[in-house]
Amino acid sequence: MISGTVVVATEICKGCELCIASCPQDSLGLSSSINRKGYRFAQLIRDNCTGCTNCALVCPDSAITVYREKKTAKRVPQTVIASHAA
Repeated sequence: MISGTVVVATEICKGCELCIASCPQDSLGLSSSINRKGYRFAQLIRDNCTGCTNCALVCPDSAITVYREKKTAKRVPQTVIASHAA
């Protein structure tokens, strides 16, 4: 399973929302803060990013970097059931 971490260069982002619209997981939203240029910038609002990189690909200012990480699957203990032949 793959997960992703989104890093937004907040001083470059102009808040165009293209990344938000392109995210299939609805992981991004606009911050309530503004940057030095007066724009609300994109930020990760949910921890369900799959690392698809759609947001980085559509960003016109290259303000987004996505780091993909492999999640280790949780192992479920298996119970061995012995069958007795009669």
